[in-house]
Amino acid sequence: MSDALGLIHPRNLKHLSDSVHHLLVSELWAQVLLGMVLGIAVGFTFSPTAGLVSPDTATVIGNWLVLPGNVFLAIIQMIVVPLVVASVIRGIAASGSTKQLRSTGLRLVAYFLCTTTIAISIGIGVSMLLQPGTHMADDAFIIENAAAGSVSEIEDNIEARTLDLAELPTAVVSILPANPLSAAVEMEMLQIVLFSIIFGLALVSLAPSKAKPLLELLGSLQHVVMRVVGWVMYLAPYAVFGFIAQITMQTGLEALWGIGYYTLTILTGLALLMLFYVLVMWVVGRVSPWRFLSAARELQLLAFSTNSSVAVMPVTMRTAEEKLNVRPSTTQFVIPIGATVNMDGTALFHGAATLFLTQVYGIEMSIGMLLALVATAIGASIGTPATPGVGIIILSVVLSSVGIPVEGVALIVGIDRVLELFRTATNVTGDLVAATVIDRFVPNVPSYAEEMESQQAIEATQEATGEDVVTGDFRPKTPPKERGVWDTLTHYLHID
Repeated sequence: MSDALGLIHPRNLKHLSDSVHHLLVSELWAQVLLGMVLGIAVGFTFSPTAGLVSPDTATVIGNWLVLPGNVFLAIIQMIVVPLVVASVIRGIAASGSTKQLRSTGLRLVAYFLCTTTIAISIGIGVSMLLQPGTHMADDAFIIENAAAGSVSEIEDNIEARTLDLAELPTAVVSILPANPLSAAVEMEMLQIVLFSIIFGLALVSLAPSKAKPLLELLGSLQHVVMRVVGWVMYLAPYAVFGFIAQITMQTGLEALWGIGYYTLTILTGLALLMLFYVLVMWVVGRVSPWRFLSAARELQLLAFSTNSSVAVMPVTMRTAEEKLNVRPSTTQFVIPIGATVNMDGTALFHGAATLFLTQVYGIEMSIGMLLALVATAIGASIGTPATPGVGIIILSVVLSSVGIPVEGVALIVGIDRVLELFRTATNVTGDLVAATVIDRFVPNVPSYAEEMESQQAIEATQEATGEDVVTGDFRPKTPPKERGVWDTLTHYLHID
């Protein structure tokens, strides 16, 4: 496999960043913000509070206003699976060597589990500190849904959900994609990523001449999908406008203001998570806070506008390589996986929203219940598809798994259309941090300068031949110096 990895070179996905970069030039993010404001204004005009139209008429108007948004969501969901599969497989082919691929993969799993746990803990901690659910205690919604089960029954339901060791082997096996087509239909992103990794490893174990045709086909698939992304993103402002207008039209402006404290809680948690990212980049990645935030700014605005971390993968790769000096072999493997698995902003939301609803229902969370929540939220966030509107659906799974009535989701579903824009911007920032940190701790690989030199030679050959995948040995002729344990410690602790 190592020979194949070193001899076959698919084109870097970052070269497709121009297909979405024009959205930043046209200030799509500002159009999205304008759509939010206009949506609230139009929704309030036709809401029950204003009384200008009947509820039935308002429903008809809302259904037509949300049509562009539904089309937007359907197309984004349509392109996520093929783009993830193609990007992960081609990313494995661009990893350079089996040793580097193994080192990167092991560190990536540990890193994702660690940061996801930290993100959930931040969400839980902020909700416990600010207690947003207590501000909804007198809401009529609570009384109406109390029939779903008394508080004592809910608590008993939660405490009864303990880990059954006898079922653990079955749960582990169920993670594997026994039916990849079914996993694609059900949008089981963790299974799709695992299938792509297994398929990619098998593909690059073949001779380059046998692997090249399929890699070129996947490259063409990437081109087609990114072209569709460039088209559908023009609908983003209209989608946000329609969603906000419909929700405001149904609930009235007072209901949106009523969960303002919850909104403040989520945004505070995301701000703390961003601070954590800045500290990690400063201490581990050796990137100053100003440089990091400046490098990530355009990507964050684009992710905020598109509301999909998968759709902006080419820009994420370009940012990591050209502004943060991450090796191409690292970005092409880490970013596609991170865009579908590294959902720290979503994990924080799951933790904070669940605590919010337990406070709404007056449930006291024990230590054991909190640990169960963390474990459930980790699995849910890792498997969350990187598409708009899915986070709130996965939250329903988290709530039901810990015994909290899913009817409580109705309290936050409206404002979540706004909050997920901020979560997506946070998620792509986490992908940049993951790529940088993993790149710093992958030993025995060529330096950034050497890899960029090789990358330039590969790209020159691709331009000259017109081929998407080229074969040959473009690696530096001088092998990298083996780094010992002491050298590694002194290198990362800055000891002279």
